[in-house]
Amino acid sequence: MPSSVANEGYQFQRANSRNQQNSSCPSRSASGSPAAVTQPPPNSDDVVDEALAELQLQSQQQQQQQQQQQMLQPAAAIKGRSGWQVKSSKLAINTHNHIRNIVESLKIKPNPEKPMIPLSIGDPTIFGNLRAADETMKAVLHSLESGKFNGYAHTQGHEASRLAVAQYSAHQRPDGAIETSDVVLCSGCSSALEYCILALADRGQNVLVPRPGFCLYHTLTEGLDIEVRYYDLLPEQQWRADLVQLESLIDQNTAALLINNPSNPCGSVFDENHLRQLIAICERHYLPIIADEIYEHFVFPGSKHLAVSSLTREVPVLSCGGLTKRFLVPGWRMGWIIVHDRKQRLGNAVTGLKNMCGRILGSNTIIQGALPEILAKTPQSYFDGVIEVLYSNASLAYKLLKQVHGLNPVMPNGAMYMMIGVSIERFPEFKDDTHFVQELVNEQSVFCLPGSCFQCPGYVRIVLTVPLAMIEEACQRIAEFCERHYKKNYNTTHSSSYIEHGLLDGAEELSF
Repeated sequence: MPSSVANEGYQFQRANSRNQQNSSCPSRSASGSPAAVTQPPPNSDDVVDEALAELQLQSQQQQQQQQQQQMLQPAAAIKGRSGWQVKSSKLAINTHNHIRNIVESLKIKPNPEKPMIPLSIGDPTIFGNLRAADETMKAVLHSLESGKFNGYAHTQGHEASRLAVAQYSAHQRPDGAIETSDVVLCSGCSSALEYCILALADRGQNVLVPRPGFCLYHTLTEGLDIEVRYYDLLPEQQWRADLVQLESLIDQNTAALLINNPSNPCGSVFDENHLRQLIAICERHYLPIIADEIYEHFVFPGSKHLAVSSLTREVPVLSCGGLTKRFLVPGWRMGWIIVHDRKQRLGNAVTGLKNMCGRILGSNTIIQGALPEILAKTPQSYFDGVIEVLYSNASLAYKLLKQVHGLNPVMPNGAMYMMIGVSIERFPEFKDDTHFVQELVNEQSVFCLPGSCFQCPGYVRIVLTVPLAMIEEACQRIAEFCERHYKKNYNTTHSSSYIEHGLLDGAEELSF
């Protein structure tokens, strides 16, 4: 008990006991009969004690009343608030998914006479024609039945799981020597990208990202006051980067160059020469690379993917991958980062990267337990079959759409998307690519994503994972829509059509 409280109790008890003695023990006369009660002369000590006790009693009563009143008042009123004033954090309010924002702004009412064909969804499982391999599914069943992976793992992942990823990704280094300590398991590739960006970039810094590019890069940075600077990809050069424009964006606050290869949304695959050009820029400016290589195995015949980390020892690379696309299990949320830093130039950024894993205490442990079996036992024939479907769809879509007036498809070399240029000036009824997409849905029930979702107005993106018959039907509807709205004699001083200008005529005729 605090001394002040103890002293208050002692003073109060002392005064009370003296009062009780005075009232219960009256003086008696010599004869033994009660004498008249007389007030004893006041003692100065007693008077002071009684006064202090009275003040302390009053103080205690006031405190009790105040506590009772406070209990009846809202907590906000205690702190001087006049009402509810809940506000979002700056991070949350400044975080936007631009695809969702644009799509939700569309005034869409699909044609009820035509079934909807959604060519906008980047989920390869949505149509049911592409399914995970039996070996992949069985690996998860074995992991679950073992009962060994129901608890927490190391925040960077189980040792055996990281070893499996290191072996699976050996092609990312010339010597194939990737250690388990170089691997960080994450909750999907999007989580891997977030960890890399936040480990390398701070508020007020900037990151270079491609345009057209996956909108998630912007979503992951803007709420943290990290600036996104877009470097342009050139459609007339199969979406290679504009190297001069890219290098002009670099300053003292540039934290990293992000390379998405193969590309979403372009479907481009950089050749070795172009990758070395990008590496040379990073060497000159001491920039680390974040490599979004989730589509590294989605490469069409005639093209070859090279991990950027396999071409340099000088520039540190954080390579992001995962099960999502190649194994057709995006909902399983299993991604990873492989740290390529053979000259030890990332400093404490590696520590920061691993610290990030503690934010959610690691990724899905059931899938971690299945990783060694998934990566080792899923047969190459399965992957070949998936690529065949995507390539056939891409070839058919390109062949059909390149004949349509006002459209300029760019044949992809990988991934699962195609970008289609729209000569919007030839469609004067529509103000931009977003308006074009909206009316395409309303008339033909075909839903593409406008290029504005990827910082690339004047284009639309289609996915190539749908059944072949659906691709054919969608392209026929798109052609019908364009023929209806295309204005051959519309006055314009120039055309942005690459086909009309002969820039894409060098592409070989595709057969099936």
